[in-house]
Amino acid sequence: MLRYWTAGESHGKALIALVDGFPAGVTIDNEFIDRELRLRQGGYGRGGRQKLEQDHADFLTGVWQGSTLGSPITMQVVNNDYKLERLKELERPRPGHADLTGAIKYLGSIRGVLERSSARETAARVAAGALARLLLREFGIETLGYVVELGQMPIGRGDTLNLTVPDARELRDQSSIYAVDPSMDKEAEQYIDRMADEGDTLGGVIEVRVDGLPFGLGTHAQWDRKLDGKLAQAVMAVQAIKGVEIGMGFEAARRPGSQVHDPIHYDAAQAHSPNLGYVRPTNNAGGLEGGMTNGQSLILRAAKKPISTLRKPLDSIRMADKVSHRASYERSDVCAISAAAIIVEHVVAFEIAAAFIEKFGGDSLVEMKARYQLFQEMARGR
Repeated sequence: MLRYWTAGESHGKALIALVDGFPAGVTIDNEFIDRELRLRQGGYGRGGRQKLEQDHADFLTGVWQGSTLGSPITMQVVNNDYKLERLKELERPRPGHADLTGAIKYLGSIRGVLERSSARETAARVAAGALARLLLREFGIETLGYVVELGQMPIGRGDTLNLTVPDARELRDQSSIYAVDPSMDKEAEQYIDRMADEGDTLGGVIEVRVDGLPFGLGTHAQWDRKLDGKLAQAVMAVQAIKGVEIGMGFEAARRPGSQVHDPIHYDAAQAHSPNLGYVRPTNNAGGLEGGMTNGQSLILRAAKKPISTLRKPLDSIRMADKVSHRASYERSDVCAISAAAIIVEHVVAFEIAAAFIEKFGGDSLVEMKARYQLFQEMARGR
């Protein structure tokens, strides 16, 4: 069973990711993991904090001579902007944050809540997800997260599935907002600048694609083991994500079944690919049927609300005397939809890796590869 926990505060000494159940024998690619951490810090519309941090994952446990041991793995991302003990309490909770509800729940300070609920915590989740991607790429599974909507602006979703993941990634990495259509960057930047001038913020929609998935990750047999449910929970647990859809998603509810379900064909030339030759002219299901992968690409989208911290704060109250005031202001971004694309990609990757280990075992990479090959051979005979 692959799982992970995170620890640390936004302005504390460090963030920690503890990964348990990761197989032995996976080579660590530090440069790859650090690149993903840097991507999380990028994208147009980010604030000054990203200039202070130079995120890097240090492996504290679970690795020997550059390879995983099968024991718990601990990764640390140090905060350069460590100043927690010098920070003061906030007097006025900020709408849209965990400030008010958390302070009441724990009968404590707003500061204690906001430091842990901050999206800075996602650096640890990206580190864990990048580690999971090192395992997935051993089996030819590739993931990619990108922006498809910025506020009310649609951005280049149409051509994405006509590209390979490496080609789509190359385009995304050229884009200042992490879209697969860099030609819209200028317009998107102007949109973000306009919101900044107005003291407002922007959200958007992210799409994640996973290619190379075999049949049968997840299961129909029990509700809490269905892969679509696990993916939805993992993505909804990312700060500011307010909705998740897979494949056609909500649009499927508006169409008759003949326009929703994906016909099944067979192409013998693809019999040795992960789809075992079973091909579909459409992928409205988004690669999941009955809680299981069906050999097609996984397509998942997530809706991110605008950042809650506004330079022109909304109404709030001073908790000490309940007198009306403007909400407190903490340094923040104008738009972090690009970072969210990286974060959601990596939480999806971790859940895929967990399902892969559940299906094929997780003691060692060499054993997993043998079981994977055996399953593919037996499935082709089916």
